[in-house]
Amino acid sequence: MADEDGSTLPARPARPQSAGARRDAGGDDRATIVTSGADRGASGGPGVWRAFRQRANLRDLRTAWLVIVPITAVVLVVNSLTNLSDLPQVDRWEPWTWEATSAISILLSLWIPWLATAAAPPDEAVGEGWRPKLRFAAIHLAALVAFSALHVAGFVLLRSFVYAAMDAGPYEFGDHFIYELRKDFISYGAFVATFWLIGYLRRRRDEPVRPVSFDIRDGARIIRTPLAEIVAVSSAGNYVEFWLADGRRPLMRATLAAVEVELERFGFVRAHRSWLVNAGAVTGLRPDGSGDWTVELGSIEAPVSRRYPRALDRLKG
Repeated sequence: MADEDGSTLPARPARPQSAGARRDAGGDDRATIVTSGADRGASGGPGVWRAFRQRANLRDLRTAWLVIVPITAVVLVVNSLTNLSDLPQVDRWEPWTWEATSAISILLSLWIPWLATAAAPPDEAVGEGWRPKLRFAAIHLAALVAFSALHVAGFVLLRSFVYAAMDAGPYEFGDHFIYELRKDFISYGAFVATFWLIGYLRRRRDEPVRPVSFDIRDGARIIRTPLAEIVAVSSAGNYVEFWLADGRRPLMRATLAAVEVELERFGFVRAHRSWLVNAGAVTGLRPDGSGDWTVELGSIEAPVSRRYPRALDRLKG
């Protein structure tokens, strides 16, 4: 079995001594982590889908409209006036038609970068390994092409109606899709950045008071675990393993990335491709050479990769 970044792990692995991780003969609970009694999902698939639903918040789309519509209106006016100045041979209504139909079509296509940002947020692309980057590039490349195609189809249709109404003959678009795609690339990138920033600020604003505990479900059984007693979380094949302060190590079928979404706002730091650690539980740090470190969490030790410098800075702080 392999974890989310492709590293192979046995189903119930023994931790390498170099990482300092200690095992005991504790229980093998299959757990589902929840907050305030709400089910958080029992598999990697639902965990990823849940993270997507949390990011694809309609409030973000409405807020983005409030930001993007005024900017689009200003661009419409500026471009129309520029075209009137640069193209004196065209009828005065044509530049306004070009810009207005383009703006309307773009606004009606915003749902594409919104969904793509929820599925592949920019901050996930900086994770270790090539898979997050490849996933980010694939999703956004497909979304960019779809966004540009819908944008072009929309304004061509609208302009055709206007030209017919003005008895100006058929509107001819020609073979300018690649030209429009290049322009839409810039707009698409700006929209993705806008959606990501709005979502980030919304999640920070709506961030609840730090919960006292997580409810970990094991079938019909609930294990209520104080958040401070979750010392670390590590990848274990198709599962993640919770390292609790009392020595228990319940398992949850999920990816570490999905669990990171749940816990990062509560002080948990991605210190290694296979480890999340509770920054509030750190009792020591020691260098291992070549830029790698080991973080001490009481009797538990976990690796800190040099490829996560921000995590090291946070743990040192």
